[in-house]
Amino acid sequence: MSTSMFKAKEWKGHARRALSATEVVASLARLDGWKLAGDGANVAIEKTYTFANYFETIAFVNALAMIAHREDHHPDLSVHYNRCVVRFNTHDVGGISSSDFDCATQADALLAH
Repeated sequence: MSTSMFKAKEWKGHARRALSATEVVASLARLDGWKLAGDGANVAIEKTYTFANYFETIAFVNALAMIAHREDHHPDLSVHYNRCVVRFNTHDVGGISSSDFDCATQADALLAH
């Protein structure tokens, strides 16, 4: 197995910024099932994924962990028997960045048929 898929993204050369409210709303409109949650420095995009059982939930969490590691952008997760709540925000910009939407799109792609 190639170890390149396990290498975390290096953010030193990439400038991230908090998106404006207009940019967040426009980006949310392109995603299915994601919503704004929280406020201020705790604002995030959030989605609840549902599954048939615990095994499927954990399989999703493990796949999402690989994405999060590779992107070096880690969501807050609330894991339950048949669902997982995923929250992305960018702590170092104090809001929501394009990285959050990139990771949300990749999370959705895990379940695309």
